[in-house]
Amino acid sequence: MNQPPINALTRALAQFSAHCPVCRHARRKQAGLAFTFVRTFEDLCPFCRAYEKVKGRKSHEAPSAEGR
Repeated sequence: MNQPPINALTRALAQFSAHCPVCRHARRKQAGLAFTFVRTFEDLCPFCRAYEKVKGRKSHEAPSAEGR
């Protein structure tokens, strides 16, 4: 299935999520209140949805070791 190309606005929203203190904490710790909050509400947050579209993973998931 073909997905539409990722535009500049989507990339800007994803960049915000990449630097969001709550999302960063959830990605780093993988447990706790911030993790639960992000995991619960990431489908409602436009920044988290853009992050998933650009990065190919949910905003609460830790980056893979091979991608570093």
